[in-house]
Amino acid sequence: MSVPAARVPEPLGTQDPAARPVTHVWYAAYGSNTHPERFAHYLSGGRPPGGHRHTPGCRDPRPPRRTAPVLLRGRLYFATESAQWTGGRAFYDPDAEGKLPACAYLLTVSQFSDVAAQEMYRPPGGDLDLAPVLRAGRAVLGPGRYETLICPGWLDGHPVLTFTAPWRGTDLPPNPPSAAYLRHIAAGIGAAHGWPPHRTAAYLASCPGVRPRWTARRIAALLD
Repeated sequence: MSVPAARVPEPLGTQDPAARPVTHVWYAAYGSNTHPERFAHYLSGGRPPGGHRHTPGCRDPRPPRRTAPVLLRGRLYFATESAQWTGGRAFYDPDAEGKLPACAYLLTVSQFSDVAAQEMYRPPGGDLDLAPVLRAGRAVLGPGRYETLICPGWLDGHPVLTFTAPWRGTDLPPNPPSAAYLRHIAAGIGAAHGWPPHRTAAYLASCPGVRPRWTARRIAALLD
């Protein structure tokens, strides 16, 4: 089955965030949440296969209104240690050279806020103030791993948002991801972008932190 061509968000300055209320945002997932079944656990709650943490879910557990493959400027890298998957966590460095394939989910502001809270190991329940990130493209909510909001631009009149760490990809020692984590990411990229396994595997093998533990051939074998 064919999938839509990947889209690049319109630059941040092309829209006026104060022109009308922002009720929906595109959450650009680049880690295990690229996999729709994995992401469903952030909406409805539960523990994903291969994971070690139970997620409480969102106040509004409804599925995304739409999904779209997007390409973000920047780079995916792996560092620190994941309590959910073990092994390295996926992070986004928006200042690095390259393109990052992501799966964008159209969510309400409250859903995105609850997803972000769960990634930050906080209980969901309050809406984020998105005005700072929509103005500047970046807003640091705290020093934690996913407490920095990034707005790469706009898509169909809605802001594209994601979250990452406050540091650069070169600031920390690399740490390779676990097999279960890598499998979710690879399957999600393949499904969202329609990439064959060998292309997805080659891309992930090029991300800092993956080699030498994982080669393109070993990653491709995870998808068989």
